Amino acid sequence: MQRGAIILCGGTNRRMGADKGLLPFGPDEVMLQRVARLIGQVVANHRIVCVAAAGQPLPPLAAGLRVVRDRQPRRGPLEGLAVGLAALAGEVEAVFVTSCDVPLLVPALIERMFSLLGDYEMVVPQDGPFFHPLAAVYRTDLLAAVERRLAADQLRLSDLLENCRTRAVPVAELRAVDPTLSSLTVCNNPDQYQQTLQQAGLETLPSRQPAPGKEV
Repeated sequence: MQRGAIILCGGTNRRMGADKGLLPFGPDEVMLQRVARLIGQVVANHRIVCVAAAGQPLPPLAAGLRVVRDRQPRRGPLEGLAVGLAALAGEVEAVFVTSCDVPLLVPALIERMFSLLGDYEMVVPQDGPFFHPLAAVYRTDLLAAVERRLAADQLRLSDLLENCRTRAVPVAELRAVDPTLSSLTVCNNPDQYQQTLQQAGLETLPSRQPAPGKEV
């Protein structure tokens, strides 16, 4: 199976108060660079697409990794999913979709999610009644269904997974490859940012944004 990946980074960052993708994570990289590097252990860089908002500054990214932009603002992750799927259409059969604020992502979990896709259109972690659609694998041929939902102003990813052939994977089954489920740990606010730095064994830093680098 030819596989790709989509990193969504065009959120509003209201709770963090800063662009999460530009937050330092270690001495030599920022959060978006780290997430892209971890995904790059599983998916070739030329099949990784970073979806950003129009005009959003990005740090330097690995050679081959592509940047595309939301077509319309304030359409949530479904808009980013559509743009990313369109960018990879015809090149890959399925994509791992994540946000830019999961710096503890475990590459082995990405491998496992791809391996579980089978004949399904989507495979998503499930924690009791809650799903993690931004740690999931989607077939690229879902693009038409995503576009229809956008056209109908039905913007919830949860509605999409309820209306396609979805394999829900209990998070307990993923502990074999990610014992602490750190891949599902999202940095939504400054406290969570500091906590993930500590979990990664890194020195905590002031919550500030580095100067944006040149987009590639």
